[in-house]
Amino acid sequence: MIWLIEAKDYRQHSRTKTIDLADEVVQKVLYTLAAMLPAKINASNTSESHFAREVLRGQQLRVVLHLEQPVTTSKLFPRAIDPSKVQLKLRTLIKPIDPHPKVVESTQMQGLQWTVTEL
Repeated sequence: MIWLIEAKDYRQHSRTKTIDLADEVVQKVLYTLAAMLPAKINASNTSESHFAREVLRGQQLRVVLHLEQPVTTSKLFPRAIDPSKVQLKLRTLIKPIDPHPKVVESTQMQGLQWTVTEL
C-alpha cells in the first residue's frame, strides 16, 4: 500500500494561499504520481529510482491530509477550515485514485497509526 500524506499545520499561522485546500492537495497528489514513471526511468540517484519503482509496484494508493488547526475556537474565531468539507471535496476529485481519502488531526486520527509531536 502506498500512502500519500500531506501535512498542514495552521495552529500558529492561518492559511494565506488563495487556492482551495482540497484543490491544492489534489494537485500535489497528481504531480507526485506523474513524477514516478520519469523518476523510475531517468533518476540519476539510485535511491530515487528504487523509491519510484516501489511506488509504481503498489497495489493500492491512500491519500491523507493531516490538518492541524487551533484547538480552541469561539463564535468570533471559528475553525477556518471544515475538515469534513475538505474530505468530501477530496473524495469527489480523486475518487479513481483513492475513493476514501482521509482528513485527520492529532485528536481524531480515524484509526491511522502515527502520532504527531511538536518540535
